[in-house]
Amino acid sequence: MPGTRKLGRSSDHRRAMLRAMVTYLLENGKIETTVTRAKEVRAMTEKMITTAKQDSLHSKRQVYSFITKEGVVKKLFDEIAPKYKERSGGYTRIIKIGPRRGDAAEMAIIELI
Repeated sequence: MPGTRKLGRSSDHRRAMLRAMVTYLLENGKIETTVTRAKEVRAMTEKMITTAKQDSLHSKRQVYSFITKEGVVKKLFDEIAPKYKERSGGYTRIIKIGPRRGDAAEMAIIELI
Protein backbone atom coordinates (compact mmCIF):
# COMPACT_ATOMS: atom_id res chain seq x y z
CA MET A 1 0.00 0.00 0.00
CA PRO A 2 1.33 3.43 -0.81
CA GLY A 3 2.30 5.81 1.93
CA THR A 4 3.33 5.06 5.46
CA ARG A 5 0.55 6.80 7.36
CA LYS A 6 -0.98 4.57 10.01
CA LEU A 7 -3.98 6.85 10.67
CA GLY A 8 -4.33 5.54 14.23
CA ARG A 9 -5.74 2.20 13.06
CA SER A 10 -4.60 -1.41 12.96
CA SER A 11 -3.53 -2.61 9.53
CA ASP A 12 -6.75 -4.56 8.89
CA HIS A 13 -8.96 -1.66 9.98
CA ARG A 14 -6.90 0.82 7.93
CA ARG A 15 -7.11 -1.33 4.79
CA ALA A 16 -10.89 -1.76 5.19
CA MET A 17 -11.36 1.97 5.75
CA LEU A 18 -9.31 2.89 2.67
CA ARG A 19 -11.16 0.33 0.53
CA ALA A 20 -14.49 1.81 1.61
CA MET A 21 -13.35 5.39 1.04
CA VAL A 22 -11.91 4.66 -2.43
CA THR A 23 -15.12 2.85 -3.39
CA TYR A 24 -17.23 5.76 -2.18
CA LEU A 25 -15.04 8.31 -3.99
CA LEU A 26 -15.28 6.43 -7.29
CA GLU A 27 -19.03 6.00 -6.82
CA ASN A 28 -19.89 9.61 -5.96
CA GLY A 29 -17.03 11.68 -7.37
CA LYS A 30 -16.08 13.47 -4.15
CA ILE A 31 -15.90 12.99 -0.38
CA GLU A 32 -15.13 15.13 2.66
CA THR A 33 -12.55 13.79 5.10
CA THR A 34 -9.39 14.78 6.98
CA VAL A 35 -6.35 15.89 5.00
CA THR A 36 -4.18 12.90 5.95
CA ARG A 37 -6.90 10.42 5.01
CA ALA A 38 -7.49 12.28 1.76
CA LYS A 39 -3.81 11.93 0.86
CA GLU A 40 -3.92 8.18 1.43
CA VAL A 41 -7.20 7.83 -0.48
CA ARG A 42 -5.70 9.82 -3.37
CA ALA A 43 -2.77 7.41 -3.65
CA MET A 44 -5.02 4.34 -3.70
CA THR A 45 -7.58 5.89 -6.07
CA GLU A 46 -4.91 6.88 -8.57
CA LYS A 47 -3.51 3.35 -8.49
CA MET A 48 -6.98 1.92 -9.19
CA ILE A 49 -7.61 4.29 -12.12
CA THR A 50 -4.17 3.61 -13.60
CA THR A 51 -4.78 -0.14 -13.34
CA ALA A 52 -8.24 0.21 -14.91
CA LYS A 53 -6.82 2.07 -17.92
CA GLN A 54 -5.31 -1.22 -19.19
CA ASP A 55 -8.73 -2.94 -19.43
CA SER A 56 -7.42 -6.51 -19.29
CA LEU A 57 -8.71 -9.48 -17.33
CA HIS A 58 -5.75 -9.27 -14.99
CA SER A 59 -6.38 -5.59 -14.22
CA LYS A 60 -10.09 -6.28 -13.63
CA ARG A 61 -9.22 -8.98 -11.12
CA GLN A 62 -6.78 -6.67 -9.35
CA VAL A 63 -9.39 -3.92 -9.08
CA TYR A 64 -12.13 -6.35 -7.97
CA SER A 65 -9.84 -7.51 -5.15
CA PHE A 66 -9.73 -3.96 -3.72
CA ILE A 67 -13.02 -2.20 -4.56
CA THR A 68 -15.99 -3.49 -2.59
CA LYS A 69 -18.89 -2.96 -5.06
CA GLU A 70 -19.23 -4.57 -8.47
CA GLY A 71 -21.20 -1.64 -9.85
CA VAL A 72 -18.39 0.75 -8.97
CA VAL A 73 -15.84 -1.47 -10.75
CA LYS A 74 -18.05 -1.49 -13.84
CA LYS A 75 -18.33 2.31 -13.67
CA LEU A 76 -14.55 2.57 -13.25
CA PHE A 77 -13.81 0.51 -16.35
CA ASP A 78 -16.65 1.86 -18.52
CA GLU A 79 -16.74 5.58 -17.63
CA ILE A 80 -13.90 6.79 -15.41
CA ALA A 81 -10.81 5.09 -16.90
CA PRO A 82 -11.62 5.98 -20.55
CA LYS A 83 -12.06 9.61 -19.48
CA TYR A 84 -8.44 9.67 -18.24
CA LYS A 85 -6.96 7.60 -21.10
CA GLU A 86 -4.71 10.42 -22.35
CA ARG A 87 -3.82 11.67 -18.85
CA SER A 88 -0.73 10.24 -17.15
CA GLY A 89 -1.69 10.79 -13.52
CA GLY A 90 -3.23 13.45 -11.32
CA TYR A 91 -6.80 12.16 -11.45
CA THR A 92 -7.84 13.63 -8.08
CA ARG A 93 -7.81 17.04 -6.41
CA ILE A 94 -7.61 17.80 -2.68
CA ILE A 95 -9.10 21.09 -1.50
CA LYS A 96 -8.51 22.09 2.14
CA ILE A 97 -11.64 23.50 3.80
CA GLY A 98 -10.38 24.39 7.29
CA PRO A 99 -10.62 22.88 10.76
CA ARG A 100 -13.43 20.59 11.86
CA ARG A 101 -15.61 21.84 14.67
CA GLY A 102 -15.08 19.72 17.75
CA ASP A 103 -11.52 18.45 17.46
CA ALA A 104 -10.07 21.02 15.00
CA ALA A 105 -8.81 18.35 12.62
CA GLU A 106 -7.84 19.83 9.24
CA MET A 107 -10.59 18.89 6.78
CA ALA A 108 -10.44 18.53 3.01
CA ILE A 109 -12.59 17.61 0.03
CA ILE A 110 -11.12 15.06 -2.36
CA GLU A 111 -12.70 14.86 -5.80
CA LEU A 112 -12.11 13.39 -9.22
CA ILE A 113 -10.94 15.95 -11.79
